[in-house]
Amino acid sequence: MKYLAIDYGQKHIGLAISEGILAEPFGQFDSEADDKTVAKIIKICQEEQIDELVLGISENQMAVKVKAFAQILSQNLTLKIHLQDETLSSQLAKKHLLESGAKRKKRQTQNHQIAAAIILQEFLDNR
Repeated sequence: MKYLAIDYGQKHIGLAISEGILAEPFGQFDSEADDKTVAKIIKICQEEQIDELVLGISENQMAVKVKAFAQILSQNLTLKIHLQDETLSSQLAKKHLLESGAKRKKRQTQNHQIAAAIILQEFLDNR
C-alpha cells in the first residue's frame, strides 16, 4: 500500500510519501487555485502509483477549506482519502528544522513537506 500525505495550506502544499512503514518528505509547492492543485496531485498519484491519500486537518479556521478540498479530491480521484489530525505538525516541523541547524531558506522550503511527513507518520502509527 502506498500513501501520499498532503499538508494543505493557504500559501503552500506539503507532500510526504510512504509504502506503509516510514513517512518521507516528498516536496512542496505554492498553493494555487484548487483545480490546479488537484491536477498536480492527480499527476503525482499516477506517477507514484498512490493507493490512498492522507489529508491533514485541524480544528481551526482551515478545517472548512480542508474538508472542501478533500471533497474536490474525492470527485477527481477514486482513491480512499483519510483525514488525519494535524494539530501541532507545523510547529513540530519547525522545531525539527531548527534543531537540525537548517538555515532559514531551507526551513522555508522544507517546513510543509516535513509537516506532511509528520501527519503521515502519525496516521501510519495509529492504523
